[in-house]
Amino acid sequence: MTQHTLELPGAELVYDVHGPLPTADGRPPLLMIGQPMDASGFQAQVKLFDDRTVVTYDPRGLGRSRRTDGEVTNEPEAQSEDVHAIIEALGVGPVDLFGSSGGAVTALALLTAHPDDVVTLVAHEPPIDAVLPDADAVHRARIAYTQLYQARGWGAGMAGFIASPRGRAS
Repeated sequence: MTQHTLELPGAELVYDVHGPLPTADGRPPLLMIGQPMDASGFQAQVKLFDDRTVVTYDPRGLGRSRRTDGEVTNEPEAQSEDVHAIIEALGVGPVDLFGSSGGAVTALALLTAHPDDVVTLVAHEPPIDAVLPDADAVHRARIAYTQLYQARGWGAGMAGFIASPRGRAS
């Protein structure tokens, strides 16, 4: 594995490349992204793809990536531009992309803004609640667990998420 740092306006992003670039077999690299988790959350999955070059990263403000813009929110459009910049930095063309949770929302935003960046997308459990029949209740729950996260940290926020209608449905 090689670790890289990409300096962008407002952030220093850290990403890891597991395997050779360009890839040994000519297949696109597999980029794995999550939100609100960093690259460490994919350690077990990376080991399952020993026949592929896998790229993981820490979204801005998480793990080893540092924000320099003073912001605290992570909007999918901004996150997708970060992922686009990483794909460009790889210099090997489009990627296969696995996005989980908020990473799936980022991946969908990336596909909208930069469709040529992605060969195949697997969007795993994107929290796009507006299409649910109980969207209003889920929206209120999201506000509540986000406030818990901001006031008391990751563990309290995760407990609030698990207790929410969205968390129970997952």
